[in-house]
Amino acid sequence: MVFIASVVLWVVLGVVALIALYVIFVFNSLIMLKNRVENAWSQIDVQLKRRYDLIPNLVNTVKGYMKHEKGTLTELTKMRSQLVSGSMTQKAKASDAISNALKTLFAVAENYPKLQASENFKMLQEELAGTESKIAYARQFYNDNVMSLNNKIQQFPSNAIANMMGFKEREFFKTEEAEKKPVKVEF
Repeated sequence: MVFIASVVLWVVLGVVALIALYVIFVFNSLIMLKNRVENAWSQIDVQLKRRYDLIPNLVNTVKGYMKHEKGTLTELTKMRSQLVSGSMTQKAKASDAISNALKTLFAVAENYPKLQASENFKMLQEELAGTESKIAYARQFYNDNVMSLNNKIQQFPSNAIANMMGFKEREFFKTEEAEKKPVKVEF
């Protein structure tokens, strides 16, 4: 009888230990995914900062050539200031608006042959194009990590552990519906 009680006790302790190890494993994987999401957002921030730093140079280069395009330049400068502060959603909206304004600016710049021939303008245009590609990649990387974290939080049985430990789903980096439409450039 003592032997059976001893075996049952060891089996119960073994099951409890396995459950504890599983909880630790799930908790650690949730922490890892949360940190990946935060790192991915930081990568977006780095690229947005890079673009933020390039915009004044571009605006100053273009100002001398495009006297009557001040509205685009003013809007670009205003959106640039919105990019620095605010929530992820606000930064996403400002980033998308800047992307659209830059497309418009580059399209309008085609009417200025001297500006197009300017080495400084070409260099800035290439830098911004490269930065835009990096921002797109960083957004994709962020969304991939958000998907992994959200899947882990939603799937059973890890969802029970995630709820107990206070893990919350994250929002995807989305583009507004109006910003998905083609940019209309008018001269």
